[in-house]
Amino acid sequence: MTVLPLDGTRVIDFTQVMMGPCCTQMLADYGAEVIKIEKTRIGDLSRWSLGSDPDGLNNPVFSSLNRNKKSVAVDLKREDVREQVLALIDGADVVVSNFRPGVMERMGFGYEDLKKRNPRLVYAIGTGFGLEGPYRHKGGQDVLAQAMSGAMARKADPSHPTAIYATTLCDYSAGMHLVQGVLLALLQRDKTGEGQQVAVSLYSSMLAMQMQEAAVRMMRGKDLNWASFPLSGVFETADRPIVMVGAFKQNPLQDICNALELEDLSQQEKFKDFDSQALNRAELQSVFHQRFAEKPASHWLQRLEDVDILCSLVKSLEEALEDEQTIVNKMIIDAGKTDAGPIRLIGTPIDMSQAPLSIRHKPPQLGEHNDEILGELNTLSEVSSA
Repeated sequence: MTVLPLDGTRVIDFTQVMMGPCCTQMLADYGAEVIKIEKTRIGDLSRWSLGSDPDGLNNPVFSSLNRNKKSVAVDLKREDVREQVLALIDGADVVVSNFRPGVMERMGFGYEDLKKRNPRLVYAIGTGFGLEGPYRHKGGQDVLAQAMSGAMARKADPSHPTAIYATTLCDYSAGMHLVQGVLLALLQRDKTGEGQQVAVSLYSSMLAMQMQEAAVRMMRGKDLNWASFPLSGVFETADRPIVMVGAFKQNPLQDICNALELEDLSQQEKFKDFDSQALNRAELQSVFHQRFAEKPASHWLQRLEDVDILCSLVKSLEEALEDEQTIVNKMIIDAGKTDAGPIRLIGTPIDMSQAPLSIRHKPPQLGEHNDEILGELNTLSEVSSA
């Protein structure tokens, strides 16, 4: 059997929705035993994301975030149940939560209390805005983080309406930062023997994603907007849109004009270099839009690739999922079946030659592992008292 990097690591998972679950799923994919603590009868809120679903509380949204985990459904308002969960934490390596600051403390699972019981514990917290500060108790959510971090206001063209980004990029980026924090803390524990608290917020994660733009703004007082570069953009062809990135060449405009069968616009004073192209971007883009509309995408993609200009079709998600590259990259995985059909999920983008992704547990039913996990506690209790 393959030895996975996190074999022997036990994670107690209080997370729900996306930021926390995508973190703990990554840990589970690479060998950690992740025990998901859920609320009796309700469970993780993502179990209800699609309303009525053929798979009930194991709808595709929940399933996409919770493979390789075990589910324990309990009522944490009961003192005896809290004691059972504390016993689990006593033998765990990692605890992960993504409630608002203070919630874990009110339930009796705050870091200061838990580290007294288990000094080696890595205690990971994902929040909306941070553990301190004016937004500490504000409800955290992906769209709010887009808006409050400045990311939503940035767009290719000022005339475009401000809009919500259609993929939950804040949740995913913060979840991956939380993974990094957990792994770093485990590595440090190997050196010191002690655990620690790790905190990540949606807000900080989105600021970090804009590190280049932020540095230019703070150090030079200018805006850096990769989407507004003069030789890049999305262009409608005669049949469907394509994207072009005119960069990383000595004179990309010359090559673009060659591909589009236009006169060499880089010879004109108003388009002679990047600064002049940026100043006259609207005029330049208008020329591109008009020319691209005359012929189909396949024609222009071949012409652009022949002169080594970066370009692509603008694909739908359905097309991307069916793309041969997606299959070669092993990004589609089968995680078992239900009465509604096969469980098909996106795999991990990390390809490890000695630790390939495998499905040890399909996404769990609510409370599926109560007997296994809580029974283990009862057995241990009986042994210790004998």
